Amino acid sequence: MPRLAIAPEVPRDLDALARPVRRDAVIAMRRFLQNTTSAPHPERVRNTRDPRVATLRLADQYRAVVVRQKDVFWMLGVLPDSEAWSYAQRHRFAVNTAIGVAEIWNAEALERVEPALRRSADSTGWRLFAHVSDAELLGLGIDARLIPLVRLITTDANLDALEPLLPETQFTPLSVLGQGGTVAEAWRALDSHVAVPAGEVDVTDLSTALERTPDRAAFVPDPSVLDQILNTPHWCTFLYPTQHRLAHRHGYEGPVLVTGGAGTGKTLVALHRAAHLARAGTGRVLLVTFSQGVAADASAKLDLLIDDEDVRGRIEVGNVERLAHRIVAEAEGRPPLLVGGPGLATLWQEASEISGDLHSPAFLLREWEQVILAQNLCTAQEYLAAKRPGRSVELDYEDRTAVWKAIEHVTGRLRASGRRTLLQLASEASTLLGRTTGDLLGDDAPGREPYRHIVVDEAQDLHPAQWRLLRAAVPPSPDDLFIVGDPHQRVFDTRVPLSTLGITAEPHRLTISHRVPQEILSWGVRLRGGGPADGLVDGITELVGFRATHPGTRPAVREYTSRETEMTGLAGQVRGWLDEGVPAEEIAVAARTGELVKEAKAALATAEVRVRVSTFHGLKGLEFRRVALVGVADGIVPSADTLTPAAEDPTARAHDLQRERGLLYMACMRAAERLYVSYSGRASPFLPP
Repeated sequence: MPRLAIAPEVPRDLDALARPVRRDAVIAMRRFLQNTTSAPHPERVRNTRDPRVATLRLADQYRAVVVRQKDVFWMLGVLPDSEAWSYAQRHRFAVNTAIGVAEIWNAEALERVEPALRRSADSTGWRLFAHVSDAELLGLGIDARLIPLVRLITTDANLDALEPLLPETQFTPLSVLGQGGTVAEAWRALDSHVAVPAGEVDVTDLSTALERTPDRAAFVPDPSVLDQILNTPHWCTFLYPTQHRLAHRHGYEGPVLVTGGAGTGKTLVALHRAAHLARAGTGRVLLVTFSQGVAADASAKLDLLIDDEDVRGRIEVGNVERLAHRIVAEAEGRPPLLVGGPGLATLWQEASEISGDLHSPAFLLREWEQVILAQNLCTAQEYLAAKRPGRSVELDYEDRTAVWKAIEHVTGRLRASGRRTLLQLASEASTLLGRTTGDLLGDDAPGREPYRHIVVDEAQDLHPAQWRLLRAAVPPSPDDLFIVGDPHQRVFDTRVPLSTLGITAEPHRLTISHRVPQEILSWGVRLRGGGPADGLVDGITELVGFRATHPGTRPAVREYTSRETEMTGLAGQVRGWLDEGVPAEEIAVAARTGELVKEAKAALATAEVRVRVSTFHGLKGLEFRRVALVGVADGIVPSADTLTPAAEDPTARAHDLQRERGLLYMACMRAAERLYVSYSGRASPFLPP
């Protein structure tokens, strides 16, 4: 029986065909897999640069290009007859000698470029790679047939011209060396292309090489797997090498932390990791994300990713609030009552008055959340002795005593009314789990499902009380916590390193954005400030080295004379996107305030345009082809109501500004194709020139 491995281009090529042609092609692929008498057979192509290349006739005037080695057929694409023959003649295929992955070479193009490189080399004695020996190049997996061409390269421009003609695994180390990097640095860059670590590499073994190249080939053992690959989104099957390695590694010793910028695939890694753990069948998996809305989206994606009902049933998706609510409700025998924003604001105003108006309600709230709840301080003595990281206003003994008394007023009033905040709920749930962990997490525990693994998405915005709950909800063991996040996209003021909470995580970092185009990414990094961010990791996280894989269109920033004209412009912009054929579900509109959201909805409704409209926070964890952000004006972004007065606490105000900047940055980074930003009056100070 033939063994078929298909490249990611195959589903895309099939989707571009007319429906009857696609149907015929898929039927032919099924017959090929089953080796029936009517199955297409490999047809040799004249004048190929690789004798293993053949074509399979799948439909009238359409063929698949395949590379055959024994019983393995690597299907590279489905093309019109003439294009298929041309592709087969132009390319050759190899196994990288250093990391054992399969490579596709545009051999014809390299032959055409050689004379130009030779003329350039004849005009100067300088060679870009003169400092690197042939042995070092071979050790980095540079193909022996490419080395004579490498020796002709004289400038960075020569090297850049070769980029689209070379496999990434060839160009990446050459790019590092060409910029003056060391062989060790080139090796580290090449490591980003390793999905499955290789032992001894056999360059004649294409089948094993394809298994090490999951971003370029997916094996199809039977028609049911073929249907799954062809009928699910690309990300369900094909991950980039580093993403695949992180998601599918067998047996981390303990917690893992994956950080990365927007579009680097953190959420995809989390989804695939949850699926991998569920398939291993070692216990229940909890996937935690930012909100119930984002959780619903993640749950729907898991439904696409996992076709086995038993495996899918091992994964629960939710947020920390839902977990805390369930634990407390089960312990107390009734649903806990939560306090709303207006009621809580009244209590903090009362607390400020009790303190003699020495501290504002906002100051007291932050002191409670960032010091007392963050460190789980239960008595005045503990608070008096506690450190206050991130709080720049010094408090002496009398000040702390007054602050504790004011905060006790709030907590006492809440306790008397039987109400709690969400952070209180998380703190009490972690305490409950801590008291009865053995019972709650036992395989036979009644009334509660145990978790053997917890996968956390959008981790940068979790409060220490929530981290304590998650740590208590899974026993310390291999593969217990798998955490992904980006400190630069933080939208709440939580900057705690995991190590201070007893979570020592193995760090990994993703640096390549596959979703956001370079123009939007560069603009967004300038908006964000490009500086370091703290939280999650010990120390700081830099944006240095963060880049995109593809170009795009620069964000459109529009100034309007009034709010009314701005909303009219928004309606026209979104209507234009819809007229271009962009589906409504791939468009999002967002604003900083609820009032602006209402105005945007009204303007779009008047124009008979229906797309998603939310606050900036509502975009968190989601992605769209096109995003429009309105009201990005001074006084709105940053929101003045969220900023601590500089006279009260300058450090807190600086953190507030960075949080607001991160919120806008996060909203901008939801756009995978086009970003539109508008304002009336004076622009937000965050917008880059």
